[in-house]
Amino acid sequence: MIRLRLFGRCRIYHDPVSPVLKEPAQIGWASWFRDIDLVTPRKLKGKELLYRTRGWWTVEPALVADIVEKQGRLMVGKKGELMVECPDEDKAAALARDLTKNFNDQVFLAP
Repeated sequence: MIRLRLFGRCRIYHDPVSPVLKEPAQIGWASWFRDIDLVTPRKLKGKELLYRTRGWWTVEPALVADIVEKQGRLMVGKKGELMVECPDEDKAAALARDLTKNFNDQVFLAP
């Protein structure tokens, strides 16, 4: 398996940026009749983390997800970074070509 970071261009500064999950999302509960002090931590999945780039990247994340999922799988790395997992180097190279073809230099992979 090949794992590569997925980067996109920042809409404001045009720097390469990639989302990083710093902490699990926390979901709390509210009730009509009482307070519930339960908080459920939940990690985002790769596609969910990619969708959080909407408005931050110069491209639509749903379009990026469609192209990535043809060649690999979106995932969240051990340190919370957005990654793409490809079964072999040929698929990783094909994905890099597809990203360049569709988004020019706006979305790319890095080790």
